[in-house]
Amino acid sequence: MGQEIAAAADDRDGGDDLYRLDLRSLAAYAAQVKVAHPLMLRAIAAAKRKNDRIDASKIADCLRCDFLPECHMASTAIRDRRRVLRYRNLVQRQAVQMKNRISGMLMETGVSYNKLRLHRMGYFADLMSSSEEIGDSIRPLLKLCREHVDRSIMLDTALLRSLERDPLLTDRLRRLRTIPGVGPITALTWALEVGDTTRFHSIKQAISYCGLCSAEKSSADKTMRTPISKQRNKHIQQVLVEAARLAPRYNDELALLYERERQRGNSNRATLAVARKMVAHMLAVERRNTDFLPANKFKPTAAA
Repeated sequence: MGQEIAAAADDRDGGDDLYRLDLRSLAAYAAQVKVAHPLMLRAIAAAKRKNDRIDASKIADCLRCDFLPECHMASTAIRDRRRVLRYRNLVQRQAVQMKNRISGMLMETGVSYNKLRLHRMGYFADLMSSSEEIGDSIRPLLKLCREHVDRSIMLDTALLRSLERDPLLTDRLRRLRTIPGVGPITALTWALEVGDTTRFHSIKQAISYCGLCSAEKSSADKTMRTPISKQRNKHIQQVLVEAARLAPRYNDELALLYERERQRGNSNRATLAVARKMVAHMLAVERRNTDFLPANKFKPTAAA
Protein backbone atom coordinates (compact mmCIF):
# COMPACT_ATOMS: atom_id res chain seq x y z
CA MET A 1 0.00 0.00 0.00
CA GLY A 2 2.84 2.36 0.71
CA GLN A 3 5.24 2.98 3.50
CA GLU A 4 3.57 6.04 4.98
CA ILE A 5 -0.18 5.67 4.42
CA ALA A 6 -2.16 2.44 4.21
CA ALA A 7 -5.62 2.54 2.64
CA ALA A 8 -8.16 -0.15 3.40
CA ALA A 9 -11.28 -0.59 1.33
CA ASP A 10 -14.17 -3.01 1.43
CA ASP A 11 -16.06 -3.30 -1.85
CA ARG A 12 -18.91 -5.33 -0.35
CA ASP A 13 -22.24 -3.76 0.50
CA GLY A 14 -22.91 -2.99 4.15
CA GLY A 15 -21.26 -0.60 6.56
CA ASP A 16 -20.84 -3.04 9.46
CA ASP A 17 -18.16 -5.00 7.60
CA LEU A 18 -15.82 -2.04 7.92
CA TYR A 19 -15.86 -2.28 11.68
CA ARG A 20 -14.80 -5.93 11.55
CA LEU A 21 -11.62 -4.95 9.77
CA ASP A 22 -8.50 -5.46 11.87
CA LEU A 23 -6.98 -2.01 11.62
CA ARG A 24 -4.38 -2.74 14.25
CA SER A 25 -2.59 -5.13 11.90
CA LEU A 26 -2.41 -2.42 9.22
CA ALA A 27 -1.28 0.23 11.68
CA ALA A 28 1.90 -1.73 12.31
CA TYR A 29 3.00 -1.16 8.70
CA ALA A 30 1.99 2.48 8.18
CA ALA A 31 2.02 5.77 10.03
CA GLN A 32 -1.59 6.45 9.09
CA VAL A 33 -4.52 4.19 8.16
CA LYS A 34 -7.44 5.39 6.05
CA VAL A 35 -10.64 3.43 5.50
CA ALA A 36 -12.48 4.07 2.25
CA HIS A 37 -16.25 4.25 2.03
CA PRO A 38 -17.47 1.09 0.21
CA LEU A 39 -20.46 2.76 -1.47
CA MET A 40 -18.24 5.47 -2.92
CA LEU A 41 -15.95 2.84 -4.44
CA ARG A 42 -18.70 0.79 -6.03
CA ALA A 43 -17.32 1.56 -9.51
CA ILE A 44 -14.21 -0.46 -8.67
CA ALA A 45 -16.30 -3.46 -7.65
CA ALA A 46 -18.41 -3.22 -10.83
CA ALA A 47 -15.42 -3.03 -13.18
CA LYS A 48 -15.13 -5.51 -16.06
CA ARG A 49 -11.61 -6.52 -15.01
CA LYS A 50 -11.37 -7.02 -11.30
CA ASN A 51 -8.60 -8.52 -9.21
CA ASP A 52 -6.67 -7.54 -6.10
CA ARG A 53 -3.79 -6.00 -8.02
CA ILE A 54 -6.01 -3.76 -10.17
CA ASP A 55 -8.16 -2.77 -7.18
CA ALA A 56 -5.11 -1.85 -5.11
CA SER A 57 -3.73 0.21 -8.01
CA LYS A 58 -6.96 2.18 -8.36
CA ILE A 59 -7.18 2.80 -4.62
CA ALA A 60 -3.54 3.94 -4.59
CA ASP A 61 -4.27 6.37 -7.45
CA CYS A 62 -7.23 7.83 -5.54
CA LEU A 63 -5.11 8.14 -2.42
CA ARG A 64 -2.26 9.79 -4.31
CA CYS A 65 -4.60 12.43 -5.78
CA ASP A 66 -6.44 12.92 -2.47
CA PHE A 67 -9.64 11.57 -4.03
CA LEU A 68 -10.09 8.66 -1.63
CA PRO A 69 -13.60 8.85 -0.06
CA GLU A 70 -12.85 8.18 3.59
CA CYS A 71 -15.25 6.46 5.94
CA HIS A 72 -15.62 7.68 9.50
CA MET A 73 -14.23 5.24 12.05
CA ALA A 74 -15.24 5.62 15.68
CA SER A 75 -12.63 5.35 18.39
CA THR A 76 -11.76 1.96 19.83
CA ALA A 77 -13.44 2.82 23.14
CA ILE A 78 -16.73 3.68 21.42
CA ARG A 79 -16.60 0.59 19.18
CA ASP A 80 -16.06 -1.67 22.20
CA ARG A 81 -19.08 -0.24 24.00
CA ARG A 82 -21.14 -0.23 20.80
CA ARG A 83 -20.49 -3.96 20.52
CA VAL A 84 -22.01 -4.45 23.97
CA LEU A 85 -25.08 -2.40 23.03
CA ARG A 86 -25.65 -4.34 19.82
CA TYR A 87 -25.28 -7.60 21.71
CA ARG A 88 -27.95 -6.36 24.08
CA ASN A 89 -30.21 -5.71 21.08
CA LEU A 90 -29.60 -9.28 19.92
CA VAL A 91 -30.60 -10.58 23.35
CA GLN A 92 -33.80 -8.52 23.16
CA ARG A 93 -34.70 -9.92 19.74
CA GLN A 94 -34.16 -13.47 20.93
CA ALA A 95 -36.33 -12.87 23.99
CA VAL A 96 -39.14 -11.57 21.80
CA GLN A 97 -38.82 -14.65 19.56
CA MET A 98 -39.15 -16.92 22.59
CA LYS A 99 -42.22 -15.03 23.80
CA ASN A 100 -43.81 -15.39 20.38
CA ARG A 101 -42.93 -19.08 20.40
CA ILE A 102 -44.69 -19.54 23.76
CA SER A 103 -47.82 -17.81 22.46
CA GLY A 104 -47.69 -19.83 19.24
CA MET A 105 -47.47 -23.19 21.00
CA LEU A 106 -50.36 -22.32 23.32
CA MET A 107 -52.55 -21.28 20.37
CA GLU A 108 -51.61 -24.36 18.34
CA THR A 109 -52.73 -26.67 21.12
CA GLY A 110 -55.89 -24.70 21.93
CA VAL A 111 -54.87 -23.54 25.40
CA SER A 112 -56.85 -20.55 26.67
CA TYR A 113 -54.79 -17.82 28.33
CA ASN A 114 -54.74 -14.10 29.02
CA LYS A 115 -52.44 -12.64 26.38
CA LEU A 116 -51.93 -9.42 28.34
CA ARG A 117 -50.55 -11.29 31.36
CA LEU A 118 -48.96 -14.30 29.70
CA HIS A 119 -45.34 -13.18 29.97
CA ARG A 120 -45.55 -12.13 33.60
CA MET A 121 -43.73 -14.52 35.89
CA GLY A 122 -46.57 -15.09 38.37
CA TYR A 123 -49.25 -15.66 35.75
CA PHE A 124 -47.11 -18.02 33.66
CA ALA A 125 -46.27 -20.16 36.71
CA ASP A 126 -49.94 -20.35 37.69
CA LEU A 127 -50.89 -21.27 34.13
CA MET A 128 -48.36 -24.09 34.00
CA SER A 129 -49.47 -25.52 37.35
CA SER A 130 -53.24 -25.11 37.10
CA SER A 131 -54.15 -25.45 33.43
CA GLU A 132 -55.19 -28.93 32.38
CA GLU A 133 -55.24 -27.95 28.70
CA ILE A 134 -51.44 -27.89 28.47
CA GLY A 135 -50.29 -31.24 27.12
CA ASP A 136 -47.23 -33.14 28.21
CA SER A 137 -45.69 -32.72 24.75
CA ILE A 138 -45.32 -28.93 24.98
CA ARG A 139 -44.83 -28.52 28.74
CA PRO A 140 -41.01 -28.98 28.67
CA LEU A 141 -40.75 -26.74 25.60
CA LEU A 142 -42.70 -24.00 27.36
CA LYS A 143 -40.38 -24.26 30.38
CA LEU A 144 -37.29 -24.00 28.19
CA CYS A 145 -38.65 -20.93 26.39
CA ARG A 146 -39.56 -19.29 29.69
CA GLU A 147 -36.11 -19.97 31.13
CA HIS A 148 -34.56 -18.40 28.04
CA VAL A 149 -36.76 -15.31 28.48
CA ASP A 150 -35.79 -15.00 32.16
CA ARG A 151 -32.08 -15.28 31.37
CA SER A 152 -32.45 -12.70 28.61
CA ILE A 153 -34.12 -10.24 31.00
CA MET A 154 -31.33 -10.62 33.57
CA LEU A 155 -28.63 -10.29 30.91
CA ASP A 156 -30.32 -7.24 29.42
CA THR A 157 -30.44 -5.55 32.82
CA ALA A 158 -26.78 -6.31 33.50
CA LEU A 159 -25.61 -5.02 30.11
CA LEU A 160 -27.59 -1.78 30.38
CA ARG A 161 -26.37 -1.18 33.92
CA SER A 162 -22.74 -1.65 32.88
CA LEU A 163 -23.11 0.86 30.03
CA GLU A 164 -25.00 3.44 32.07
CA ARG A 165 -22.33 3.35 34.80
CA ASP A 166 -19.44 3.62 32.36
CA PRO A 167 -17.37 6.75 33.23
CA LEU A 168 -16.92 7.51 29.53
CA LEU A 169 -20.69 7.79 29.00
CA THR A 170 -22.15 8.90 32.33
CA ASP A 171 -22.10 12.69 31.82
CA ARG A 172 -23.11 12.45 28.20
CA LEU A 173 -26.09 10.21 28.96
CA ARG A 174 -27.20 12.47 31.80
CA ARG A 175 -27.30 15.51 29.49
CA LEU A 176 -29.15 13.64 26.74
CA ARG A 177 -31.79 12.38 29.16
CA THR A 178 -32.67 15.96 30.14
CA ILE A 179 -34.47 16.13 26.78
CA PRO A 180 -38.17 15.27 27.29
CA GLY A 181 -38.92 12.05 25.42
CA VAL A 182 -35.33 10.74 25.39
CA GLY A 183 -34.98 7.67 27.57
CA PRO A 184 -31.99 5.51 28.53
CA ILE A 185 -32.08 3.33 25.40
CA THR A 186 -32.35 6.31 23.04
CA ALA A 187 -29.54 8.15 24.81
CA LEU A 188 -27.27 5.09 24.80
CA THR A 189 -27.94 4.35 21.14
CA TRP A 190 -27.28 7.95 20.13
CA ALA A 191 -24.04 8.16 22.13
CA LEU A 192 -22.62 4.89 20.83
CA GLU A 193 -23.95 4.73 17.27
CA VAL A 194 -23.36 8.39 16.38
CA GLY A 195 -20.15 8.71 18.37
CA ASP A 196 -18.40 12.01 17.66
CA THR A 197 -21.04 14.58 16.70
CA THR A 198 -18.48 17.19 15.60
CA ARG A 199 -18.22 15.40 12.24
CA PHE A 200 -21.71 16.68 11.39
CA HIS A 201 -21.46 20.22 10.03
CA SER A 202 -25.23 20.67 9.98
CA ILE A 203 -28.41 19.13 11.33
CA LYS A 204 -29.22 17.85 7.84
CA GLN A 205 -26.10 15.69 7.84
CA ALA A 206 -27.06 14.15 11.18
CA ILE A 207 -30.62 13.51 9.95
CA SER A 208 -29.27 11.87 6.81
CA TYR A 209 -26.92 9.65 8.83
CA CYS A 210 -29.86 8.52 10.98
CA GLY A 211 -31.89 7.62 7.88
CA LEU A 212 -34.75 10.03 8.55
CA CYS A 213 -34.88 11.68 5.12
CA SER A 214 -35.55 10.50 1.60
CA ALA A 215 -33.01 10.24 -1.19
CA GLU A 216 -32.94 12.88 -3.92
CA LYS A 217 -32.44 12.44 -7.65
CA SER A 218 -32.07 15.64 -9.65
CA SER A 219 -31.54 16.22 -13.33
CA ALA A 220 -31.64 19.67 -14.93
CA ASP A 221 -34.68 21.40 -13.42
CA LYS A 222 -36.38 18.18 -12.28
CA THR A 223 -36.08 16.92 -8.73
CA MET A 224 -37.51 13.60 -7.58
CA ARG A 225 -37.74 12.44 -3.98
CA THR A 226 -37.50 8.69 -3.39
CA PRO A 227 -38.51 6.73 -0.26
CA ILE A 228 -36.34 6.63 2.84
CA SER A 229 -32.76 5.99 1.80
CA LYS A 230 -31.10 2.68 2.72
CA GLN A 231 -27.77 4.45 3.19
CA ARG A 232 -28.11 5.01 6.89
CA ASN A 233 -27.26 3.62 10.30
CA LYS A 234 -30.11 1.17 10.75
CA HIS A 235 -29.54 0.79 14.50
CA ILE A 236 -30.04 4.46 15.36
CA GLN A 237 -32.85 4.78 12.81
CA GLN A 238 -34.90 2.01 14.42
CA VAL A 239 -34.50 3.41 17.92
CA LEU A 240 -35.32 6.98 16.89
CA VAL A 241 -38.49 5.94 15.05
CA GLU A 242 -39.69 3.95 18.04
CA ALA A 243 -38.86 6.81 20.40
CA ALA A 244 -40.66 9.30 18.15
CA ARG A 245 -43.88 7.35 18.58
CA LEU A 246 -43.79 7.88 22.35
CA ALA A 247 -42.02 11.23 22.66
CA PRO A 248 -45.14 13.42 21.99
CA ARG A 249 -46.59 12.09 25.25
CA TYR A 250 -43.78 13.68 27.25
CA ASN A 251 -42.95 16.76 25.19
CA ASP A 252 -45.56 19.42 24.37
CA GLU A 253 -43.46 20.85 21.53
CA LEU A 254 -43.18 17.45 19.86
CA ALA A 255 -46.89 16.83 20.43
CA LEU A 256 -47.79 20.03 18.57
CA LEU A 257 -45.38 19.10 15.77
CA TYR A 258 -46.90 15.64 15.47
CA GLU A 259 -50.47 16.95 15.33
CA ARG A 260 -49.57 19.57 12.74
CA GLU A 261 -47.91 17.00 10.48
CA ARG A 262 -50.63 14.40 11.04
CA GLN A 263 -53.33 16.80 9.89
CA ARG A 264 -51.68 16.78 6.50
CA GLY A 265 -52.85 13.18 6.16
CA ASN A 266 -49.89 10.91 6.91
CA SER A 267 -49.07 9.69 10.43
CA ASN A 268 -45.79 8.06 9.33
CA ARG A 269 -44.48 11.38 8.03
CA ALA A 270 -45.51 12.96 11.31
CA THR A 271 -43.48 10.35 13.19
CA LEU A 272 -40.45 11.07 10.99
CA ALA A 273 -40.85 14.80 11.63
CA VAL A 274 -40.79 14.15 15.39
CA ALA A 275 -37.69 11.95 15.00
CA ARG A 276 -35.91 14.68 13.04
CA LYS A 277 -36.76 17.20 15.77
CA MET A 278 -35.35 14.84 18.38
CA VAL A 279 -32.11 14.63 16.39
CA ALA A 280 -31.93 18.42 16.34
CA HIS A 281 -32.44 18.53 20.13
CA MET A 282 -29.79 15.91 20.86
CA LEU A 283 -27.30 17.50 18.48
CA ALA A 284 -27.83 20.89 20.14
CA VAL A 285 -27.23 19.40 23.59
CA GLU A 286 -24.05 17.72 22.35
CA ARG A 287 -22.74 20.90 20.74
CA ARG A 288 -23.42 23.15 23.74
CA ASN A 289 -22.30 20.47 26.18
CA THR A 290 -25.08 21.55 28.56
CA ASP A 291 -28.46 20.29 29.70
CA PHE A 292 -31.46 20.70 27.44
CA LEU A 293 -33.31 24.01 27.58
CA PRO A 294 -36.77 24.48 26.04
CA ALA A 295 -37.08 27.05 23.26
CA ASN A 296 -39.00 29.48 25.48
CA LYS A 297 -36.21 29.46 28.09
CA PHE A 298 -33.19 29.42 25.80
CA LYS A 299 -31.33 32.74 25.48
CA PRO A 300 -28.72 32.75 22.71
CA THR A 301 -25.40 34.32 23.57
CA ALA A 302 -24.78 37.69 21.97
CA ALA A 303 -22.15 37.68 19.23
CA ALA A 304 -18.81 39.16 20.19
